[in-house]
Amino acid sequence: MLVPVYLSHWNVATYGVWIAIQALISIMSTFDFGHQEFLGYEFLRLGRDNRLELGRFLWSGISVGLLISSVQVLALIGISYTDILPKLLGKSDVLQPGLLHDASLVIVAQSFIWMLSTSVPGLLFRALAPFGYYPRMAWWNLFSSFVTGVAPVIAVLRGAGLLTTGLVFVATCLVASLPVYVDSLRLLAREQVPFSWPSTAIGSRNFGRSLAVSGKWLLENARQQGARLVLAPLVGAAGLTAFSTMRTGANVALQGLHTVVHPLMPELMRFLHQRDQARMESAFGTVWFVLVAALAPGVVLVQAFVEPLYLLWTRGQVPFNPALFAALSLSVLIYAVAQPAIAVVQGNNLLRAQLLLSAAAAALVVSSIYLLVPLLGLVGAGAALVVAELAATLGYRLVAQRWLRQNGLHWPKQHFLIANTSMLIAALAMAALVLLPAAKWFILPIALLLLLGNLWRYWAALPALATQHALRIVANLPGIKQFVLLK
Repeated sequence: MLVPVYLSHWNVATYGVWIAIQALISIMSTFDFGHQEFLGYEFLRLGRDNRLELGRFLWSGISVGLLISSVQVLALIGISYTDILPKLLGKSDVLQPGLLHDASLVIVAQSFIWMLSTSVPGLLFRALAPFGYYPRMAWWNLFSSFVTGVAPVIAVLRGAGLLTTGLVFVATCLVASLPVYVDSLRLLAREQVPFSWPSTAIGSRNFGRSLAVSGKWLLENARQQGARLVLAPLVGAAGLTAFSTMRTGANVALQGLHTVVHPLMPELMRFLHQRDQARMESAFGTVWFVLVAALAPGVVLVQAFVEPLYLLWTRGQVPFNPALFAALSLSVLIYAVAQPAIAVVQGNNLLRAQLLLSAAAAALVVSSIYLLVPLLGLVGAGAALVVAELAATLGYRLVAQRWLRQNGLHWPKQHFLIANTSMLIAALAMAALVLLPAAKWFILPIALLLLLGNLWRYWAALPALATQHALRIVANLPGIKQFVLLK
């Protein structure tokens, strides 16, 4: 929604640098985020009945998080004032010295604010999840995302350049985090999670174990975000802008998927630990239902009608590439198929498997980008993501299947195959739309009919618990709930 505003007031190179800054901060925050993710699953493992241990893990983790963030700030200061920065932001011959100077200041300011507005609140959020506060924390995340997304746009509308916009973003992050601190600390006190002096032994042990998650997240970030820092030196700021804007449709689908997957994680972990096959299949089935019922037909419909909307959205500054758009959408469908397996592996902190699979997928992305982008342009980057997602899906499925078998559970093969069928139908339909755009009104109804038939097959195969959950999701969609109440 905000891209047209940026591209109406900034040139493509400036917006490309803004995107690259966010990517750099994300990459440099890997150790802190991996530490948060590891402790989040540890908090779920400890549960609400072990408050003393949870408090010791939390406050020891906060001290380690502050230390990690301090090192991150120093590292980014070093990068910002060396010749490395222009290479990370794009082709240095098209970037103005003033733009690079402003970018370096924004990077340092954003790295500092990460410590206060993301590192500590991230651990407080995760510590409250075992007590049923995940929805409340999600609302706080929505609030923070909204205000920190809108404030920079207001600055841009008033004529602000890169530096002023970056500083407005930093100030907004700080202000938005204050009520989050107040509410989180109040809830911890209500749940009687005690304050504990940080333990060097606990903090260092957990940080050491979290390094595998950090490594996995670094590689996962490179894969899921399209290796934007790898692309920047190859295609420049304008090419990076094209790739990132084209990725937006896939990102929206990805966020929609996460709205189902993330809230299920605490319950899924409980089902796995209780060796409850029926409820585990219900959780898996809910995730794949989103793919079969919404994502697969959705990407086909978007592929058919998105081009004029995309050109309007980007103010005509970025050409539409239908093949790249289709490849990016397909990568999200493959990722959706893999979600239950990923949840099993991540939720049980199978660190070695996560690191090895992410390393293999990231190596495929980077090597494929360097090989295919010079030959195919940005379409090569999309193809690289598809190849990596396929490899990761296969690996996660094998690891999850082995863990389930070792723990007296089994992988739901029938539902998995039907979900894969929807992915395949959508892939073939998008390929046909790219190759034969004039036949859109012939291709589209056939594809949607096949997807509807596969949805019927999937619904018939679902366990009763999953169908009840799916009906609750549909009944609470905006508009439908109001209609039922009126009736």
